[in-house]
Amino acid sequence: MRERYGPWAVVTGASEGIGREFALRLAAAGVNVVLAARREAQLMALAEELRERHRIETRVVPADLSQPAGVDALVERTAPLEVGLLVAAAGFGTSGSFLQSALQEELAMVDVNCRAVAALAYHFGRRFAAQRRGGLVLMSSLLAFQGVPRAAHYAATKAYVQVLAEGLRVELGPLGVDVIASAPGPVRSGFEKRAGMKMALAAPAEVVAQATLAALGRRTTVRPGWLSKFLEASLSLLPRWGRVRVMAQVMGGMTKHRA
Repeated sequence: MRERYGPWAVVTGASEGIGREFALRLAAAGVNVVLAARREAQLMALAEELRERHRIETRVVPADLSQPAGVDALVERTAPLEVGLLVAAAGFGTSGSFLQSALQEELAMVDVNCRAVAALAYHFGRRFAAQRRGGLVLMSSLLAFQGVPRAAHYAATKAYVQVLAEGLRVELGPLGVDVIASAPGPVRSGFEKRAGMKMALAAPAEVVAQATLAALGRRTTVRPGWLSKFLEASLSLLPRWGRVRVMAQVMGGMTKHRA
């Protein structure tokens, strides 16, 4: 990984869940990591753990990526480093009736899941293209491939990421930059608590990180975990309207405790 992309990687959402697992695996591969998230204490603890366990360098950037200033701070703090990989794992979801949701939270979700991802992909993509090597890991979702009642807006933000990754892979490939969309199903992390969902048969976060890094440079989209692959195969047999109906039942089961 270090030979292919360089000595430094930036991981957003690194304080817990999928982002943390990406940081752990990159450090184990000998890559220095920049850890970015809102919660500085968790980042500092992880940075110390990675330095002691893997003898790498770390940087901590506390940043709220729902704000343009947070994105700017991350870009500026990493400018002196030889960064070759961006893992944009920061994000959150909502669930339930869209009309009964809090509008400000829904708009903040767009800021984190879409605007920040676009800005970081732009800034780091330009750096990687100039140095003729690099990688962008963008977090999509199983929900990105059709409308999902009771998670309509979250699914829409992930559809944005999925389409962005598909286009950028073709654009940036000739410039030496690998791009992948990681589209897991339910994952055991802090996501479900904030989203108000109850997930059964969720995959461990480490499965997502491992499968995604293994597929980087080889595939456009990876679907980590057996459940994600099973649902992909099942839903692919249906027309789009049929997939929407099935996902309505799936999401209804995940959110029935809130009814």
